[in-house]
Amino acid sequence: MEIVLAIVSGLLFACSFYLMMRRNLLRFVIGLIILSNAVNLLIFTMGRLTRGEPPLIPHHGASTLAPPYANPLPQALILTAIVISFGLLAFTLVLVYRNYTVGRTVDADALQASEPARPPAINPEGTPRLPA
Repeated sequence: MEIVLAIVSGLLFACSFYLMMRRNLLRFVIGLIILSNAVNLLIFTMGRLTRGEPPLIPHHGASTLAPPYANPLPQALILTAIVISFGLLAFTLVLVYRNYTVGRTVDADALQASEPARPPAINPEGTPRLPA
């Protein structure tokens, strides 16, 4: 089972990198979503899969956990990563929407149109001249 999850995680990484290298900003955002899910799956797989073993609740009224038990650390990391990735996704979507409302395009190369085309002129004293 862990081998299948490792292969699926690798495929998700490959898909996310492919989408993130495109010029379309929406594809970049979708690649970012897939990348966060691939990382979560990788962390979950690294924590070892255990069936029928609870991570925190002791069996039969015992006060402490008897081994074997599931490791709760990967699950806590994944929950934290889900919250952080959701915040990052929301912020990225707002940036893409703002870029679309201003520039009417989602092409990443069009973002370079807002940058200066030529380098700033340099005074004879060697200090760069600020644009007016």
